Amino acid sequence: MRNGVLIALAAALVTAGAAAAPAQAAPTKTTSIQTTPTKTTQAPSVTATEAYLMDTTEGTVQFAKRETRRVPIASLTKVMTAYVVRRQARLDDMVTITKSDVRYATAGGATTAGLREGERLTVRELLYGLMLPSGADAAHALAEKYGPGTAKFVAKMNDAARRLGLRDTRYANPDGLPSKGYSTARDQATLATAALRDPVIASIAKTPKRVVGKSGLHRAHVWRNTNDLLDDGAVGLKTGFTNQAGYCLSFAAVRGGRTYVGVVLGERSDKARFATARKLLDWVGQGAGEGAESGAESGAESGAEVTLP
Repeated sequence: MRNGVLIALAAALVTAGAAAAPAQAAPTKTTSIQTTPTKTTQAPSVTATEAYLMDTTEGTVQFAKRETRRVPIASLTKVMTAYVVRRQARLDDMVTITKSDVRYATAGGATTAGLREGERLTVRELLYGLMLPSGADAAHALAEKYGPGTAKFVAKMNDAARRLGLRDTRYANPDGLPSKGYSTARDQATLATAALRDPVIASIAKTPKRVVGKSGLHRAHVWRNTNDLLDDGAVGLKTGFTNQAGYCLSFAAVRGGRTYVGVVLGERSDKARFATARKLLDWVGQGAGEGAESGAESGAESGAEVTLP
């Protein structure tokens, strides 16, 4: 990831917080704000039930559809899990996988990182297992370690949500399996902006594949990123799906030197969520131009904050 993306994301965090102030009632129709004079085409039709796109470089909303409606967000929940872990764990901390971690994921029918009881992996490795294949086993292991216990960890997630101004968000677990938890497209865009300020999360989010070699502590693992938008120059962030939530996507990309962060919720299919994100990015790209490269480089895997020049 190029340093320009992280700088743009860091610079936009304050203005993104302002964009996250909740409305009193969810809008009933699609709205958009155009900030680029040369973008003359009408806002695209979006099939997702909720969608939101912001220009974090300018701190402006580009597209919004039911952006304050409270809905389940499936595995987008794991972005907050990673965010909380990064604020209290060292990357080289060791975590032992328990039978409970494995059983929790398989019993819930969740996607897993293929972890097995007795394996010992670092926090860094588990963050890849959490974000790329969307492992509920990795989420459970991290929550149990850094709650300690899932209930206390979820309380930390909700505390972080309050501190970030996510007033329409409530977490009930660290993985996004069906529950009473909810969020909004706008809140998730604000979280994505904050999470991508972390150079470790930013680096993980744009990694297509992570290979963990076999050792005396664990077996070999190969984790592939479920975010197909990376093939189009996106720099993150996370996919999610449950029958309750539909197909969800939190994404970030650069178009014409500007960084855009968006969220698609309740989409009808796996392909449709990526098609919607591409459609929105192509639309804003008409005005921003395509002179700048898409993509970015993250900082080194250390520290939670980005140092600005």
